[in-house]
Amino acid sequence: MNSKRWIALVIVIALVVVSFGVRMTTQVASSIVNGVLDFDNSTYEAKIVEEGDWDEQIAIIDLQGAIMDDDTSPLLGQGYNHHRMLTTIDQAAQDDTVKAVLLKIDSPGGAVGETAEIYEALKEMQEEFDKPLFVAMEGMAASGGYYAAAPADKIYAQASTITGSIGVIMESINFAGLAEKYGISFNTIKSGKHKDIMSASREMTEEEKEILQSMIDEMYDDFVEVIVDGREMSDKEVRKLADGRIYTGKQAKEVGLVDEVGSLDDALVDLRESYDLENAQVIKYSKDAGFFTYFNVDAKSIFGAKDEEIDAVMSLLRQSDKPRAMYIY
Repeated sequence: MNSKRWIALVIVIALVVVSFGVRMTTQVASSIVNGVLDFDNSTYEAKIVEEGDWDEQIAIIDLQGAIMDDDTSPLLGQGYNHHRMLTTIDQAAQDDTVKAVLLKIDSPGGAVGETAEIYEALKEMQEEFDKPLFVAMEGMAASGGYYAAAPADKIYAQASTITGSIGVIMESINFAGLAEKYGISFNTIKSGKHKDIMSASREMTEEEKEILQSMIDEMYDDFVEVIVDGREMSDKEVRKLADGRIYTGKQAKEVGLVDEVGSLDDALVDLRESYDLENAQVIKYSKDAGFFTYFNVDAKSIFGAKDEEIDAVMSLLRQSDKPRAMYIY
């Protein structure tokens, strides 16, 4: 085997190892750390942010990071935990002392299924438990982040918030050309002609592209319908805005995707006044992540990394070895 073929073989092996290795490592590490350090995921302590009447509370819920179904290790001290997010919404919904919810979003979106679960949980909280919902967008509330915000009674965004990116994307890597160039072949045994659709080892057929495009179109239609319902806009209006582009908070207000340009504090003041909750206690649900949180050993203190850098890395680490449809910017 000549040197070029050896180089190609090493590249292919590296791609396979990275794809499977990262997935397995993150899943195993997450399971071990969560099992050992996170003893009880059923309830979360309500910490008081602002004093007030204990029997009238406003709950602030954080939606931060890429929306995925993989728990971030408490050792890293960052990221998104899907189970925790759904549990927190449910806890706020069923707590009779919680009269309203303020959802703070700083997220680029994420997986289609998990994003829809957050949306459904919020809708249930509004409709079955009659809880008002305000949203305060922070640095980013794009794609799935906006999807989660859509049912809110009122949406606040900062002037510089990155939002929009309404749409669906599915991507994969194809190194068939590289393999062919260096004489590397793949052996695939499958039960049906589409079983290896979007395989990294071959080009997709036109029929397969049509299959996947029909799925993406269906998910996109669902996204549009969520905004039509939540923002009381026409289907035509939403589709005009929902071509994947991003908007600043100021631009989003101009086109009707958000209601007001302002901060979390502005949203809180408005929520109090709108629902006669001036004397309400403001709470925030939290849960210790265990030993490492107690000693404040997190990724920022160890590596000096910024929040957005850690979120970006964790988002990449969560990617599966198979393509998935994403509401993500």
